[in-house]
Amino acid sequence: MVPIETVFFAFLIVLGIAIVRQANLFAAAMMTGIFSLVSAALFTLMNAVDVAFTEAAVGAGISTVLILGTLSVTAEREEQQPFRWLPLGIVCLTGATLVYGVADMPPFGDPSAPIHHHLAPEYIQDTAAIFHIPNIVTAILGSYRGYDTFGETTVIFAATVGVLLLLSSTDLRQMSEAARSDAATEDPS
Repeated sequence: MVPIETVFFAFLIVLGIAIVRQANLFAAAMMTGIFSLVSAALFTLMNAVDVAFTEAAVGAGISTVLILGTLSVTAEREEQQPFRWLPLGIVCLTGATLVYGVADMPPFGDPSAPIHHHLAPEYIQDTAAIFHIPNIVTAILGSYRGYDTFGETTVIFAATVGVLLLLSSTDLRQMSEAARSDAATEDPS
């Protein structure tokens, strides 16, 4: 029997390929939201509920809303771009490097993994003394993982500000060009 995590991962690969091949930008945006939701489900199955929650909120929620907002001021369909080998080569090289980098990792949940011998005992012994919270899971999620979530939120905020600045500069440029053309047609001299 195939583990359910493998099925979800295969579905993510199929979704990724479908998103890349999609010409309709609205459909691609919706599939991107579905991709994030399936990722959140996969993280939940792997007992990473905090990461799943962040992925669902940021990936499937806020990012989808931002993409749809961007689509409201752009074209409905993507124009066909010429095929370029360099980006494909870079993506393949990066993917191969990542696969090579994780090839010697222990299997998921392996009790002999280094994290269970070095990091986990330190958390168990020192968390209550450092944070003065008796529940270790709450202390870790509220402190160590909180920094990670704050970092993710900062990245999303910066991306949102960047997109808004790009959209507003385009709108301002279009308005100033329209104002100049109106002024040129109204002024006979």
